[in-house]
Amino acid sequence: MIASIREFLRLETTAGLALVVAAAIAMAVANSPWSSHYAAWLSTPVPLGIAPLILSKTVLHWINDGLMAVFFLLVGLEIKREIIEGELSNRRSATLPVIGAIGGMIGPVLVYLAINAGHPATHSGWPIPTATDIAFALGVFALVSKRLPAGLRIFLLGLAIIDDLGAIILIAVLFTNGLSPIALGLGAACVALLIALNKSGQTRLAPYLLVGFLLWLFVLKSGVHATLAGVITGLSIPLHGDSSRTSPLVALEHGLHPWVAYLIMPVFAFANAGVSLAGLSLAGLLDPLTLGIAAGLFVGKQAGVVVACWLAVRMGLASLPTGTGWPHFYGVAILTGIGFTMSLFIGSLAFEPGLHDSAIRVGVIAGSLLSAVFACLWIVSLPALTSREARHD
Repeated sequence: MIASIREFLRLETTAGLALVVAAAIAMAVANSPWSSHYAAWLSTPVPLGIAPLILSKTVLHWINDGLMAVFFLLVGLEIKREIIEGELSNRRSATLPVIGAIGGMIGPVLVYLAINAGHPATHSGWPIPTATDIAFALGVFALVSKRLPAGLRIFLLGLAIIDDLGAIILIAVLFTNGLSPIALGLGAACVALLIALNKSGQTRLAPYLLVGFLLWLFVLKSGVHATLAGVITGLSIPLHGDSSRTSPLVALEHGLHPWVAYLIMPVFAFANAGVSLAGLSLAGLLDPLTLGIAAGLFVGKQAGVVVACWLAVRMGLASLPTGTGWPHFYGVAILTGIGFTMSLFIGSLAFEPGLHDSAIRVGVIAGSLLSAVFACLWIVSLPALTSREARHD
């Protein structure tokens, strides 16, 4: 009985289902009589630290800037392992997510600007549909992963992390105010120390995690999105240990995975997916801003990814993941249109508070839901894979 429960909890489908359920509960609560309690909980200040070194942030900020840094740490670990000895170790295979991410950012911008061409007041919203929500995209992928070649998950993970790093750069360049040079300098020193630890052959996890925590703290204070520290720390941890130690990277990856899959990601979904639909109407979908965001996510994302990757493969610059055909690839390309929380976040920065909140919410929700539902319908319509083709280690 215990063995069966453990095996059940190991299934990625379970993690994806937990994420979707948490998001659905958040939407229900945010549109119920308890919505004010939900909003009050998220905005509750929580001080952490010892005087005089105390950080005080809301529950929502601690979840997005703190817990999600652990998720991005896991992402960094997985990307590094795949780059060194997995699907991304081949140059042509590694090139594909980069090219796909670039196409996946250009496509939505072109679609958004085309729809809003006659509306200069909304042009500043063009970054909103450029980002893929890693947590939700991987969660939906997990629901249909048994019908997709294993290499496509690594492709989606690589594309999404590059895509979101691009979005973070856009945020830093276009929307960030009050950057702290001192905090940025201290963060850069932490990055240099992480590199030095790696180059010196240090295989114990404690020094990396300690410096990684300091890096997260300095990045948090710098004005740059703090989750970037998680990725950098993950990439610095060595894959190979000495003769008496197991792989530090693999050990940490296996230790973090259940916590991220069954706690951090559902909590993140519950805190971020509670979008109020009050005042929204079907007619609002025809608003150029709303339509531009929705079409940018649903049409621009998949078109940009597919066209860019098809050209890269045809030109011999990259190759599809092992065992992958274009129908399977197209299904994953649709998933990249799930922008959701990152798009909502960028939308909150693109315009003055309260100016276009309703239109942004409708566009992001419509584009993300269309991408998720259509991707699932497309993927489940494909022929089932053999057990060897569908293996997800």
